Amino acid sequence: MTKRTHNADSATATATATATDNHRSTDSHADTDTDTGSHRTTGTEAATGTDTDTDTDTDTLAHLNVLVSGASIAGPAIAFWLSRQGARVTVVEKAPALRGGGFAVDFRGHVHRTVLTRMGIWDDLHAMQTDMGRQTIVDADDRERVDLPAHLMSGDVEVFRGDLSRLLYERTKDSVTYVFGDSIASLTETATGVDVTFDHGAPRAFDLVVGADGLHSHTRRLVFGDEARYLHFFDYYVAGFDMPNHLGLDRTARLYSEPGRTAMISNYDGDPDRAGGAVVFHSERLTYDRKDVAQQKRIVAEKLRGMAWPHAQRILEALDDADDLYFDAIAQVHMDRISQGRVVLLGDAGHGATMGGIGTGTALVSAYVLAGELVAAGGDHRAAFAAFEARITKYAKGCQKLSGNAGPFLAPPTEKKIRSRDRAYRMLSSRLLASFFKRMTEKAASNLALRDYGLAGEHIPGATPSARTIGGAGLVTTAAATPGA
Repeated sequence: MTKRTHNADSATATATATATDNHRSTDSHADTDTDTGSHRTTGTEAATGTDTDTDTDTDTLAHLNVLVSGASIAGPAIAFWLSRQGARVTVVEKAPALRGGGFAVDFRGHVHRTVLTRMGIWDDLHAMQTDMGRQTIVDADDRERVDLPAHLMSGDVEVFRGDLSRLLYERTKDSVTYVFGDSIASLTETATGVDVTFDHGAPRAFDLVVGADGLHSHTRRLVFGDEARYLHFFDYYVAGFDMPNHLGLDRTARLYSEPGRTAMISNYDGDPDRAGGAVVFHSERLTYDRKDVAQQKRIVAEKLRGMAWPHAQRILEALDDADDLYFDAIAQVHMDRISQGRVVLLGDAGHGATMGGIGTGTALVSAYVLAGELVAAGGDHRAAFAAFEARITKYAKGCQKLSGNAGPFLAPPTEKKIRSRDRAYRMLSSRLLASFFKRMTEKAASNLALRDYGLAGEHIPGATPSARTIGGAGLVTTAAATPGA
């Protein structure tokens, strides 16, 4: 199932800019793993034709045995790079299979583009992009108040999170061991590695552990303590789910706001039958069971009731029938350190934001930098993790800041602030201002000077390993491609 819902990264980047300017297995029985109920896939499956256009040494990290927790985006991304440097990588995922669906995510700016190009997936993403059209803010009578053009909302390329996850899985499943339906139970660091026990699988030892298991990271809790110490709540919640496309939307969206709450219906892929419903609302911190979907539905329904927009009732009805509800607080992860000993956090686990922090792009960039620093340090985790944090922390936190205004922007607390938001969008709808705004929203995403680590498997069109350099702006350049070189 696919949540064909609002791209909150784009919308929140808009809010912030406007506000500031107004594996392979490590043991012989890994392919069978018959002692658990988990599903294991390994490199024995069919090839997928991954780009490996450079002839850099591919066994730089062959002495490393790495466990990655989480198979969404950050996990497969770090597995992509580490396996290509010769490391033996296992990815463990608590879900019984690869997770589909999810919100639309976008990429913007030259740093995102450079990493995606080096991974060899830039063209793939364009082939699966949403081609989202205009998004319209409406009043209680469903009359258009503001029309947001596509070029304002979708970055350089926009795809569904589930499609990207599937692509990364396909590019790694032949060199990485995936274990679904299992989770880390304990981590004990020793003088030579990390002893890991699992909920279902047999205990194993690894050299390094990467926690890439999201905003509510289990790995983070095991190593750094309860998430209450690191998760900062922003007084808003968000819900998303599939619903019938009763409005006949075709890659468009409609959004309605009342003070402190917003409902939206969107269609990102042109499916005439299905759309996505989403709700954002202001609230004090709620106490609920994250595994109790019925309870979460009751919370969202209560916030929707009485809304004047005629389509709110259809969203309510769809919520009752939904079997794919996403519900969470709008929050950020704030940590002073994201590594401890042989364990490091990646993506949302270390610098997460529920929505609006261009977290998917940050996760892919962070995975590239982490792998690069491990190669540069010859696999020495102490030097590599320190260098990784030094390079990525400012960048990731800068991107994360974009999400700080997500709730108040999507669901302004007063009628006056709703009107102010709508006026800002009207101004940004002009091509002239939209071009200026695009540069502003790309600033955080591009605020990193990427090193050229010379990683095995890098896809750099027209380049040879000896010719690759990085320009001052972070763009890939080569002796063959640079005028006058």
